[in-house]
Amino acid sequence: MRLSNKSAFTLAEVLITLGIIGVVAAMTMPTLMNSTQGAQYKAAYKKGLSALSQAVTLNVALDDYNFAQATTGDAAGDASMYNIFKNRMNVVKTSKTTTGYDIKDETGNDFTQGTSNYVLFFNDGIVFSFPTTAANCTNDETVGTVNLTNCKGFIDVNGEKNPNRIVKCDTGSKDKCVVKNPTDIYPVVFYDQTVLPNSWAARNVLYGDGK
Repeated sequence: MRLSNKSAFTLAEVLITLGIIGVVAAMTMPTLMNSTQGAQYKAAYKKGLSALSQAVTLNVALDDYNFAQATTGDAAGDASMYNIFKNRMNVVKTSKTTTGYDIKDETGNDFTQGTSNYVLFFNDGIVFSFPTTAANCTNDETVGTVNLTNCKGFIDVNGEKNPNRIVKCDTGSKDKCVVKNPTDIYPVVFYDQTVLPNSWAARNVLYGDGK
């Protein structure tokens, strides 16, 4: 009777294969996780911008004023910037300081904007912060000198959770900016009935082409 020869993997071969799989997984998992998290940040950022834009549109319809006519103040009856967002969005908590945030700018330094900012916490976890001095935010040059200095803020798409870093260009700069790893904080500028990204990196995340 003829015996058939059967081939099989040895224990050493199996262990070597498992080791290779483990090394490959260890190398690719961080990139995969960063990509997934970056996609979540990007989606939340777009959602936040859309919600802010809808708030001013709704306020024009109901109270007949936009960013250009808005005043300072946070009293219930004020026709203010604060009340545009407070009355037209699902705000669960407010503050007048970003103390407690460990926010870094595009170069990794402390982000000083916000020491006298309103901070609005929304029910979906997104935070919007802007200066308490923001008022009459317009880009209409026919009304006189346009100064949007106080009409700038930031969206933090995951609230006080880390990394609390402003989005920055991974490669290039200005109109050549490319963001490969979106983070959670995005500068914005608001005027009239418009809310827009306020950095090349923030624009790249929104539009995908750095413009």
